[in-house]
Amino acid sequence: MKPHTESTKGRLLVASPTLLDPNFHRTVVLMLEHNHDGAIGVVLNRSRFVGGSEAAPLWADRLVHPCQLHDGGPVSKDSVIGLGLASEVYSQAAPAESGVTPLLGCVGVLDLHRNPSELPEVTGVRLFAGYAGWSGGQLDAELNAGGWIIADAREEDVVTDDAGGLWQTVLARQDGLTSLLARYPDDPAMN
Repeated sequence: MKPHTESTKGRLLVASPTLLDPNFHRTVVLMLEHNHDGAIGVVLNRSRFVGGSEAAPLWADRLVHPCQLHDGGPVSKDSVIGLGLASEVYSQAAPAESGVTPLLGCVGVLDLHRNPSELPEVTGVRLFAGYAGWSGGQLDAELNAGGWIIADAREEDVVTDDAGGLWQTVLARQDGLTSLLARYPDDPAMN
């Protein structure tokens, strides 16, 4: 098997059914960055059932239903990362000072310190407390060991109303035998 060395930025990492780490069991992670220095992403399918308006009050009127703060991962849980959804596809050449770093089509990483009136193109926001992080080479090693399945991300994955069902949804749309993993039981011994 060829070692994994490509960036996963803008793609999804879907936890393999055998990944039992409670921080990542059955998670779907949207990758925000992945290079030789390390990787960072946010878990898309763990809602915290806490209102997002308390975390970023400036952006409260643009929060996407269900307007909750999501658990972005085990690192720096006191920090908040915002993903902004725009009315049109972000230009990959957008300058850093634009307030949004393009990531995936109409989805970009939002500068939550900016005033929403400065970014009228941002029509929706999803908030994440914390993030998933890997040091240089760590994620590549986990990918090579089979801990994660790389999948193409869709904009609707970021704003799904069914966060709890996202793991199955993403696996079910994969090609070949990978799609069968969507039906993998929580406890294979009970099958």
